[in-house]
Amino acid sequence: MSGQGRLRLACRCGAVALEAEGPPIATVACFCTSCQEAGRRFVPPGAAAPMLDPDGGTSVVLVRKDRVRCLSGEDLLEERRLAPASPTRRVFATCCDCAMFVDLASGHWLSLYRNRIPAGAPPLQMRLMTSRRRAGVELAGDVANFPGVSARFIAKLALAWIGMGLRRPRIAWGRPAGAARAA
Repeated sequence: MSGQGRLRLACRCGAVALEAEGPPIATVACFCTSCQEAGRRFVPPGAAAPMLDPDGGTSVVLVRKDRVRCLSGEDLLEERRLAPASPTRRVFATCCDCAMFVDLASGHWLSLYRNRIPAGAPPLQMRLMTSRRRAGVELAGDVANFPGVSARFIAKLALAWIGMGLRRPRIAWGRPAGAARAA
């Protein structure tokens, strides 16, 4: 984390930048089928800014929605969904086709792609949904590996939500894919 409890992330070319203030809720690698499918569908293999880790997981830093702001490039953000009615938006910087964050519409947190944090990314704390990982992938024992979603993870989310007064702020950044850019 950079100075004074701020976490900064940027797209590859630097046109889009976000900042989260305060400590993260958690830093996890998710192996759910949705994260894996999004990584395959939205970012080609060998891309300069992959969504998936080499083991097929998606490393994210969860932060409270009320503590995140867009510093630059808001008009360059575009959402992508696995299905039109999906409540999960993956938001990309269109300038360099770089995944920035995941927004579950009903959630009180944003999942910032950990590989977008140029310096001081919080260390991984746990791996979730590991029962869904690719066949043949052996996971390191450096952090807890949970076959599903752990009680510890749910508790961290609940405590953050209580700290927010049970609010669920809406994040409007990211126009729908294919929508015209504001002039």
